[in-house]
Amino acid sequence: MRKLGPVAWHAVASGWAEIEVPDPVDADRLRQLHAPEYVDAFLAGRTPLASAQGWPWTPQIRDGVLAINGGQLLGAKLAMEHGIAANVAQGFHHAGYARGGGYCTFNGLALVAQEFSDRRVMVLDCDEHGGNGTEEFTHRLPNLYNFSIHGNPFGMHGGERSIPRRLPSVTQNFSPYEQALDDAFDMVECWRPDLLIYQAGADPHLNDPLGSLGMTTEQMFERDRIVFQRCKGRDLPVLFVLAGGYQEPINSKLLPLHLNTFKAAHAVFAGGGSD
Repeated sequence: MRKLGPVAWHAVASGWAEIEVPDPVDADRLRQLHAPEYVDAFLAGRTPLASAQGWPWTPQIRDGVLAINGGQLLGAKLAMEHGIAANVAQGFHHAGYARGGGYCTFNGLALVAQEFSDRRVMVLDCDEHGGNGTEEFTHRLPNLYNFSIHGNPFGMHGGERSIPRRLPSVTQNFSPYEQALDDAFDMVECWRPDLLIYQAGADPHLNDPLGSLGMTTEQMFERDRIVFQRCKGRDLPVLFVLAGGYQEPINSKLLPLHLNTFKAAHAVFAGGGSD
């Protein structure tokens, strides 16, 4: 969570974004999505559930998580109004119904589907790790769809509305990743979502300590550009979130990767590029 503020400040300073401050998500909305006993344990700081995601619980972590999920809902609304928006936060795609996991507390991707139940919401998950929590919620929310391109499946198995696509390292040959993106947008044509949530993970990078996909900085920018071009060309609203990324130091190694996503989004949506 240390990266979120610097990413926001630099994106604004570069002229690629404007900031809207969300209200914290209402706890009753979370109780509708997750097991109420899990939600209440997290809000009160009762372990072990309060730290099930892998962080020691603090009031600051709690408040940050509530703000992040409020940002998911505001970001979805803005994306559907303007065509594109970002929540400068994680999607929390490993969080399942009854507990958190993998540094993910409440599943903000599924929360959007719950709160916009009259819209089809598709997650295009390009994190290093598969969105197992989102997959679980596709069995609970009939308007939620999930396509995950990853190196580590992280417990994903696939389902009627959840497709895992596991790839080896693409450092020397990016074409398998491009093919996976083609497959994802074939499913866009099949599922006809009203909103795409793009998990723009930085942990597939070749220098990430948790990565295996081996993507170069240039390949990651191309990944982002392709996604935004395809969305714009289809008039498909897109909300993007930062997802994973674990390189240190943050400012010199991780920050540029996340900012590249903002740069690609601005180039496509403000520069007129689409296909």
